[in-house]
Amino acid sequence: MNFLDHTCQIINWLICSLCSPRLLRLWSGRCPRTRRNLVLGTAFVIYLGFLVSQVGHVLPQHRAGSPKVNSKNLQDAAQTPFLEIPLDGTLSPPDLQRPLMETNDTSALPNVVYITLRSKRSKPANIRGTVKPKQRKKHTVPLPHGNNSPLVFTVQEKHLMHKSSHGTSNSIGLKRAVVQNKARQRQEKDKEKEILPKDKRYWQSVKNLRDENVQPSTQESNIRIYSERPPSWLSKEDILHMRVLADSKIDIIQEAPSQHGILLVFERMSVVNELTKGTSCSQEFCGLLKRPLDMSEVFAFHLDRILGLNRTLPTVGRKSEFFQDNQPCPVILWDPSLSQTDNETHSSLKLNWGAYKQQLKQKCWHKMSKAELGCTDVHYHEWSKMALLDFLLQIYHRLDKNCCGFKPRKEDSCVQKGLHLNCNDQDSIALTHIIQRKEDPQHLVFIDNKGFFDRSEDNLDFKILHGIKEFPESAVSVLKSQHLREKLLQSLFLDRIFWESQGGRHGIEKLIDVIERRARILLTYINAHGAKILPMNK
Repeated sequence: MNFLDHTCQIINWLICSLCSPRLLRLWSGRCPRTRRNLVLGTAFVIYLGFLVSQVGHVLPQHRAGSPKVNSKNLQDAAQTPFLEIPLDGTLSPPDLQRPLMETNDTSALPNVVYITLRSKRSKPANIRGTVKPKQRKKHTVPLPHGNNSPLVFTVQEKHLMHKSSHGTSNSIGLKRAVVQNKARQRQEKDKEKEILPKDKRYWQSVKNLRDENVQPSTQESNIRIYSERPPSWLSKEDILHMRVLADSKIDIIQEAPSQHGILLVFERMSVVNELTKGTSCSQEFCGLLKRPLDMSEVFAFHLDRILGLNRTLPTVGRKSEFFQDNQPCPVILWDPSLSQTDNETHSSLKLNWGAYKQQLKQKCWHKMSKAELGCTDVHYHEWSKMALLDFLLQIYHRLDKNCCGFKPRKEDSCVQKGLHLNCNDQDSIALTHIIQRKEDPQHLVFIDNKGFFDRSEDNLDFKILHGIKEFPESAVSVLKSQHLREKLLQSLFLDRIFWESQGGRHGIEKLIDVIERRARILLTYINAHGAKILPMNK
């Protein structure tokens, strides 16, 4: 029976029921019109509901009734329960062991297609200058040790190469020669390692070492510049200093005058001839090697240049088998123009917290000389630059060495030395690591810029910003421009050792996330306190 026959039976049944004698008497009698309309409306609603229910049940089968489709498949599909697809991308399949239908004493599994909704994976953007161009592979023949020219072959190599072209048996001789050369090179490297035993590392007890030519293990430069121009915030001198610190051979290793690291004297290179002439640390041929825990100083150098402060010394990451079991360490340019420091505060300027607040209040050297008011040689704007960088990196040892502005942890130096207990008289606490240049005492040089990225936003040291009512325009404009992440990625990519030591781009972006959150807090602080934004690059 098809759909039309079934519908006609329903209509005939309703007509016969309506035409019953009782309904005819009701229609022809003296029944009120309202009652008659109510009866007709009720009958129509019942008929309409019954018709819709029957049509909705039969219509899918009627429309699917094509002569090309098997009726058995339609019955299977009709008896298959509907599967709800969640929107979270997960879908648990039903129990396939339970029979859904039995036909001819066999259980048939329904044809079900499982759909998994997956979110579209966003491809990371290619930052300009961070994509290495493709290079053609150059196939070269390995040369024996001592052959410097790639085009010069020994007589034995020519003889072996000539024989190898006539048969495969002769090519074995060439392979043996190459293996012997590699074994000879390995023996020479082992001899070089035996010069200094492993238990006498330079890090623990350093002695003067000359003519060892300590150099990175890779021939490729550790400073990667794949674009036509380096980033605009890095000067030509910065790039040259970074290459010297990262790629130069080490001529001498000796103890540094201060106890913050090891002094590396680099071999003279042609790349540094444009900067200086000489072979001693007084001519900028040295670098200060620090601990692996101080690798955040590399980040501080790039952040300083991007913000336009230009107060830190060039710093790169360097890895060598002679230092800390091949762990990457920061190397900072040794600047001989810095003034001599005090052994207690490591500063060229003695200043406590009370005198520092007086410097900010008087705005020393902002418009005129105020030496008679107790001002030092440092310009008023220098303190604003130092406070901004120290807050973003949470460097507390310069302005808050006793950790009075936040809750320190056991790992902090102020807790290990017991300085956090002396916060009653803060005006007498001395500032540390305040460095000037001999020929330019009005400007500061930021050293020991180890930052802390694991400090939460509710435990930041706001004492660093105390008394600062003006901030540099160049730095604030970068923080507001929403381009800080792009610039940091592009700048930090230049240092291959630091980039890899932090886990690549994924690890670098975690550090940038911390700086961006602190930058938003700093901008809120500036707006809330009505601080002025002034140009400070003159």
